[in-house]
Amino acid sequence: MTTTNEISLVTGASGLLGSHLVEQLRRRGRSVRALVREGSDRSWLRTQDVEFAVGDVADRASLAAACAGVSTVYHAAARVGDWGPWREFVSISIEGTRNMIDAAADAGVKRFLHISSISAYGHVDGEGLVLDETAPLGRCLNKWSYYSRAKVAAEEIVWEAHRAGRIATTVIRPSWLYGPRDRASLQRLITAIRNRKTKLIGDGNNRLNLVHAANVAEGAILAVDSEQAAGQAYNCCNDGVITQAEFFNAVAAAIGEPPVTKKVPYKVVKTAALVFEIIGHLFGQKKPPLVTRYSVWLMGRRCFFSAEKARKELGWKSTIGYKEGIPAAVRWYLQESQGAVSPSAVAAA
Repeated sequence: MTTTNEISLVTGASGLLGSHLVEQLRRRGRSVRALVREGSDRSWLRTQDVEFAVGDVADRASLAAACAGVSTVYHAAARVGDWGPWREFVSISIEGTRNMIDAAADAGVKRFLHISSISAYGHVDGEGLVLDETAPLGRCLNKWSYYSRAKVAAEEIVWEAHRAGRIATTVIRPSWLYGPRDRASLQRLITAIRNRKTKLIGDGNNRLNLVHAANVAEGAILAVDSEQAAGQAYNCCNDGVITQAEFFNAVAAAIGEPPVTKKVPYKVVKTAALVFEIIGHLFGQKKPPLVTRYSVWLMGRRCFFSAEKARKELGWKSTIGYKEGIPAAVRWYLQESQGAVSPSAVAAA
């Protein structure tokens, strides 16, 4: 059981989920140390009265001081997005996790909470298919599924450390995250809706795995506070029932735009995404293509990932529902965009 005078180290603290981990921990009166890179934006984190540790998960030598005196590590840092060179996913997501595990174990940290993703299961799909934590990882991955492959490899490192008795670990697998401080997915969606370029993939009636970042942060803290959660994985991956069309139209309504009604067949857009990916890799494009197979799967898949284990074993529930959460997240983005917020990569599972 974590007490208020123990220090929690949060990696990826300036990202979407990391910032909500910091916020939820501070609301509970817990001491937080944020691992930040040199020159990173710390303006919001300073409002939370946290301690800063300058370091980088890719630099093993910089992590010893960060882990000193820490009781729990919330490891949210990762290379996010579905585009970019494999070496970056290896350096940040895979080797970065190994470095954090080693540093935490050497420092005598009690618990290591690792943020993975439901993408670690692979790009499985199927009408009516429901998957839980018993499903195997890494299924149906394509050649350039770097994000998912890295998540699988990182989990293997975490589980090996637990099995070896080096440190007690728990894995949280969130899904598509949204909420205040989301400067990536909301920006793209709002821009597309305003420009009338958004189309529903398929009929739009597929249920999305969409979850508010604050709810996932609460699930992670519940897992750390539970001794029974050590050695377990939990899907904190939905806040109830919402379809693709309902989500898009909730965002559209929040910005005063008409509902999204145009549709494109799933197979058509997936094939187009493959073509875009091939061209992008052939010419070494640094920016992601207009659409990727991962993004098509994320929005248009017909399968669903269950979060019942977290609800039953941890007592996890979604404090913030879609009805209030989506408009609030949009309002935050609109207010921030007026101040010329620049986009930054944040977790999108």
